[in-house]
Amino acid sequence: MSNSIFTEQDTARMRQITPGLLEWYHRNARALPWREHPTPYRVWVSEIMLQQTRVEAVRPYFARFMAALPDVASLAAADEALLFKLWEGLGYYSRARNLQKAAKILVKDYGGRLPASHAALLSLPGVGPYTAGAVASIAFGIPAAAVDGNVLRVLSRILCKRENMSAPAVKKEAENLLTAILPAGFPGDFNQAMMELGATVCTPGLPRCRSCPAAAFCLGLEKGCPAELPVKPPKKARKIIERTVPVIWSDQGVLLRRRPGKGLLAGLWEFPALDGRLEPAALKGYVEEWGGQVRQVRRLADSRHIFTHLEWHMRGYGLRTDCFDPPPEWVWASAEALLQEYALPSAYKIYLEEARQLLCAAAAGI
Repeated sequence: MSNSIFTEQDTARMRQITPGLLEWYHRNARALPWREHPTPYRVWVSEIMLQQTRVEAVRPYFARFMAALPDVASLAAADEALLFKLWEGLGYYSRARNLQKAAKILVKDYGGRLPASHAALLSLPGVGPYTAGAVASIAFGIPAAAVDGNVLRVLSRILCKRENMSAPAVKKEAENLLTAILPAGFPGDFNQAMMELGATVCTPGLPRCRSCPAAAFCLGLEKGCPAELPVKPPKKARKIIERTVPVIWSDQGVLLRRRPGKGLLAGLWEFPALDGRLEPAALKGYVEEWGGQVRQVRRLADSRHIFTHLEWHMRGYGLRTDCFDPPPEWVWASAEALLQEYALPSAYKIYLEEARQLLCAAAAGI
C-alpha cells in the first residue's frame, strides 16, 4: 500500500482482530428483520433505508415496506404515491426514487433479481460503493468491503489515524485494506461485525472500550485517545430559511400542494408554505389570491427542521376558509387521505398532526 495512509502493519493489526471480532458478532449481533431472512432484495432495501437513518427508526418502515412491496417486481410496478407514502417520514426521498428506478432496471435486464455481481450492483441507481459491498457480501458471499461511517470510525481508532477519514481517497484506501483481509467464507459477517461494533460499542463520543473485542489491538486505546478519533473537518454553517406554514382547512379538507418535480423534496405534497415570517394579514392576502376567504385564524406551533445543508425555521397558522377551487397541482385532502394517500415530508410532522386535529374538530362541530 505505497503512498497510503494505511501501512502493512495496519493490515496485520486488522487481521489480528478478525477471529475475535467474528466470534463477538456471532454472540452479540442484534436481531434485525433483514438479518433473519437476508435475501438479496431484503438486504438491498434495508441498506438503502439505513443510509443516514437509525436502525430503530427503520424497523417499522422496513416491515411495512416488505408487506406492501415484497419483491423487485412489485416495487418496479408500484404507484409513486404509494411508494412515497410507504417512505413518508424516512426523509431523503431520492432514495425511494432510486430504489424504483433500480427495480425497473432489474425487471428489464436481470429477470427481476438482484445480480450476484459487485460491479453490476454498483451500476444500479442509488447504489454506491458501500451499498454494493454490503449487498454483495451479505446476500451473495462476494468478498467485497462495505465501508460506512461506523467502519471508518472503528478503523481510525484501532489504527490511531488522524487523517480525514471521510475524504474519498481515504475511504477508497480503507476499502482496499478491508478487502484484503476479508475472511474466506465470511465476508458478509465480517462487514456486519465492523458495522455492529461501530454502532453499539465503538460509538461516537465515548466508546465502550471495556466491551470491545478489539481492545487488545486498539492503538487509539493504547495511546489514550479513542474519544478524539476520528478527527473531523469543521462543518460549514447551515443556511437558515424562515418560512410561514399556513394550514388551510375548509369543509372540503385541508389544502395541499405538490412540490416541483426537481430539487428539495421533489414531487412530495406540502402545506402551501411561504418564505419569510408573515403575519395573518399577509396570509389572508395570499389566500384571496388563491381564490378563498379566511374566516378564522389560529396561531400554531413554531417548528424547526434540519436538512443536510440548511434549516427551515417555521411559524405555523391555522386558517379556516370557505370552500374554493384551488390552483392546479393543489388538492383538498380529508383526514383519511392525509393518513393514507398523501406523502408529506417529516419537516411538516407537527403541522400534519395539527391539520388532522383541526379536521377532526370541524367534523365534530367544535
